[in-house]
Amino acid sequence: MRIFGYGRVSTLEQDTENQRLALVNMGQSIEDKRWFSETVSGGSPALQRKEFSRLIERMEDGDRLVVLKLDRLGRDVLDVLKTIQALSDKGIQVVCMDLGGVDLTSSAGKLQLTVLAAVAEFERQRLRERTMEGLAKAASEGRKGGRPMVANRNTIQRLKAEDLSQSKVANKLGISLSTVKRHWN
Repeated sequence: MRIFGYGRVSTLEQDTENQRLALVNMGQSIEDKRWFSETVSGGSPALQRKEFSRLIERMEDGDRLVVLKLDRLGRDVLDVLKTIQALSDKGIQVVCMDLGGVDLTSSAGKLQLTVLAAVAEFERQRLRERTMEGLAKAASEGRKGGRPMVANRNTIQRLKAEDLSQSKVANKLGISLSTVKRHWN
């Protein structure tokens, strides 16, 4: 059985090396040629990522993919489930170390994923419910939802009359330059 590893970070300021080191410290022996990593948002589908796709092309039936955390595969539970199913269909084991090193393509692993998916769906629904409750309460009190307005045309025109530049007005009000420009003339 060949062991492959995958690491992902979201920003250029981050590095995947700490993920690889953590896997090695957990007893996972991953050769350099079998380590794949990339900088890409977790919101992008795993099977559409460049390095993840290269990884999948190299893997064969009986291989194992090891990730440090489940969210390295993606943030969207449905995408993670789809990705793991695609790997399982190819005969590839998927092991997530922060879930106790269980093979997510096994019966026990699929049970864990199903429970996680149910919890994630529950959290999404509760968030939606709380948001709607908050908006309804605000409306009943005569308020609108959303960010409070910091600046309007009159405020920006007053600061313009004080000979402040557009960028100084933006900084003073804590708003974007595009908002200032929209109300400048």
